[in-house]
Amino acid sequence: MAMIILLVFLILFAIFGVPIAFAIGASSLAYIEAFAPSFIQMLPQRVWGGVFGFLMVAMPLFMLAGELMNMGGITKRIVDFSLYLVRPFNGGLGEVNIVGSMIFGGISGSSVADTSALGSILVPAMEKNGYPPRVSAGVTVASSTMGMIIPPSVPMVVYAMVSGESVGKLFIAALIPGLLIGITQCVVMYVVSVKNGYHPPKEPFNFRHFIKTMLYGLPAILMPLVVVICVSFGICTASESAGIAVAYSLIVGLFVYRELTVKDLITALKKTLISSSSIMIIIGFTTIFTWLLTMANVPQIIAGFFLAMHLPTWGYGLMFVALILIVGCFVDVSPAILLLTPILLPVMRDIGITDLQFGAMMITGLAIGLVTPPVGMCLNACTKINKMPIEEIFKGARPYLICNVIVLILISVFPPLTTWLPSKISY
Repeated sequence: MAMIILLVFLILFAIFGVPIAFAIGASSLAYIEAFAPSFIQMLPQRVWGGVFGFLMVAMPLFMLAGELMNMGGITKRIVDFSLYLVRPFNGGLGEVNIVGSMIFGGISGSSVADTSALGSILVPAMEKNGYPPRVSAGVTVASSTMGMIIPPSVPMVVYAMVSGESVGKLFIAALIPGLLIGITQCVVMYVVSVKNGYHPPKEPFNFRHFIKTMLYGLPAILMPLVVVICVSFGICTASESAGIAVAYSLIVGLFVYRELTVKDLITALKKTLISSSSIMIIIGFTTIFTWLLTMANVPQIIAGFFLAMHLPTWGYGLMFVALILIVGCFVDVSPAILLLTPILLPVMRDIGITDLQFGAMMITGLAIGLVTPPVGMCLNACTKINKMPIEEIFKGARPYLICNVIVLILISVFPPLTTWLPSKISY
């Protein structure tokens, strides 16, 4: 009964527009005041313990690296590089958008940053080349979901903190799902473009320009590769690799592309401070919330409820896929990870789903929530670019989001898609 009251408080605060971090904190405080006043003295310790950890250093550093690369002239190089990658497939800007998101996602680790940076360039360019506004905006937001799946990924760091799983293994586990989403979205984009005549004619191949474009784009491609290799092979920790990513971003922006200024650096630091602080506040208050749930044996009760169903493992997987998709429509990524993981992960372990597989399922499913109303952070970012209602953008994104859902179902039913590659890499 007490836990029901806790959840009711959380829902009521959220309905009245209280920010999710303070809704979680206020509902926890209300529960403690009503049912366990002696716990009140432990609140500061619990909040501090939730955000104080060596792994937490990696999150703001990865965010800073992404901001520095965004401001250092990286976006134009990604677009040029992507144009050559898809040239054999008739070079449509739709495929450029998707391939660019695959590359950019490995740099920023953020889907919203992907939408804002690539969308501001490619949405107007696609509309100028004959793509309907709904299509250009839809493929932009749908492809940006790979930003938090393809490593390095900020949500993966948050999940690693909660689950205790290796960040390097999580990065590798998400690699195949991320690539599958990108490939299937490219196929859908190609079919749609050919059917509707969106593809422009091929341009003559210029070898000299090709080499120049490859060399200019190479520093952008190497950054996520360096980070993933360093973490996955145990060369350095996630926090140390994040520091390397920041140093790499500074060097590329200042001395290679020479487009990063001191003003840009200050702006990047401010954005990182605001973004990481908001996530850390959520983490601190969520620590109290999940602690209260654990004290009331909620994870064990939920585990017993699901295990009593006696479903096959793939049946449980599909059930939790549906749950993750529903939660993702209403709750942002980091709060959803922090709320769901402590409750659902013990159930997953009992039914034979590993931490790696569940992490990939969680991140892939919540990424879809970024492009579904009513919250849809990527939808909100895109509507600022092309001024379209989020409902129209979502309609344009639906054909490509189907690819995400198919991949999500596949990784929930076939564990090797997320566990095989990490098992082949020595740590």
